[in-house]
Amino acid sequence: MSAVLDVLWEDRDVRFDISPQQMKMRPGEVLIDCLESIEDTKGNNGDRGRLLVTNLRIIWRSLSLPRVNLSVGYNCIINITTRTANSKLRGQTEALYILTKCNNTRFEFIFTNVVPGSPRLFTSVIAVHRAYETSKMYRDLKLRSALIQNKQLRLLPQEQIYDKINGVWNLSSDQGNLGTFFITNVRIVWHANMNDSFNVSIPYLQISGGYVLGFKIDPVEKLQEAVKEINSLHRVYSVNPIFGVDYEMEEKPQPLEDLTVEQVQDDVEIESDEQTDAFVAYFADENKQHDREPVFSEELGLAIEKLKDGFTLQGLWEVIT
Repeated sequence: MSAVLDVLWEDRDVRFDISPQQMKMRPGEVLIDCLESIEDTKGNNGDRGRLLVTNLRIIWRSLSLPRVNLSVGYNCIINITTRTANSKLRGQTEALYILTKCNNTRFEFIFTNVVPGSPRLFTSVIAVHRAYETSKMYRDLKLRSALIQNKQLRLLPQEQIYDKINGVWNLSSDQGNLGTFFITNVRIVWHANMNDSFNVSIPYLQISGGYVLGFKIDPVEKLQEAVKEINSLHRVYSVNPIFGVDYEMEEKPQPLEDLTVEQVQDDVEIESDEQTDAFVAYFADENKQHDREPVFSEELGLAIEKLKDGFTLQGLWEVIT
């Protein structure tokens, strides 16, 4: 099986100050909307930037310093709301709040539209995230779902059946269960012949993952043909994946290549007295009312603010490096 999809991170990670290579659209990723004059009010208040909305993530990029940027995957988002924020460019104004969780750490992002009177920041991000949430069948392995109706597979939008194989044994139990395979352009579906609700949907995106399922097809020649067909469809899918997030704007955004400014290597090194660890400003610590008590760190040989439960100095250094 192709390993192309094994490195998919765009919808499953929160990253700061990513490289131009990571900024590019991966195969199957589509730019849905591009919003100019968006302020990153939480981490770069007063800095005007551009917000890109794709089918996998949102990307914010500073216009004055392109290497300052964010990539927020939809799968990390816990909640999206609109509340009042204090913007250096707009003052007190309605802003988009996005709460995320990535690697057991919560981050909060606040975006403000510098241009007044436009709700597009809210409508685009909320609508595309909703489209992502309602299309998980394309991306997630599902057990015992409403997949079969009248012995036929309930097709997803953009899905096509390439083969139907009878006499497929599911080896998840000692005695096995006899059922049927549906092989499509986005997934493999098996259901028991005696009970349609006993089923599994396996997107090609999940193949080569950590979940092992066993199926038996007789004779061996028929099994080999099925494996060859699945491998072929998986390779085709890997070249141009279908992630299932179907949403289009009335006005098509410019291609990302036209919006990307080549980053020029600075000739001078700028030293700053301020702490510039990109991720620190976005920690979502809603219950913190004041600084935690200082404690002496034997590791550093100086006094530091007491770390939150679950955090270690070593862990924080690993994030930074």
